[in-house]
Amino acid sequence: MSTFIPSDHTGGAAASAAVNGRARLEQADDIVVLLSNAPDMLLAKRIAHVLVEEHLAACVNLGAAMLSMYMWEGVLEGTEEIPLTIKTTVTRAPELVARLAELHPYEVPEVLVMGVSGGSASYLDWCRTQTALNRSRI
Repeated sequence: MSTFIPSDHTGGAAASAAVNGRARLEQADDIVVLLSNAPDMLLAKRIAHVLVEEHLAACVNLGAAMLSMYMWEGVLEGTEEIPLTIKTTVTRAPELVARLAELHPYEVPEVLVMGVSGGSASYLDWCRTQTALNRSRI
């Protein structure tokens, strides 16, 4: 792994701290964040529980209810939803998306996969460990 150094990096004491221990930044082209949502908190918790328990996701953050505005079959809809922010690896993302589709009641659930350019080395390593293929469900 290489060290991720922002382009506006100027060096100094902050630079030495950034490469030591937990504060060290690292590139992370193998980590992705998925955005989705659920129609209510109970289902959001169930989805999060399953994805983490099956080691498809290292972590799922559930946000406060928010209003989503969108067009559905030619009609403007406004629906309260619970946002989900899901962290996993590129390797696990396809299986995670398939499992999310099984758990989700929407005909077209939101699933956006966003690459991660870098992050805390210790957190990235933890994500990789939590989603390792040998930890998957049997």
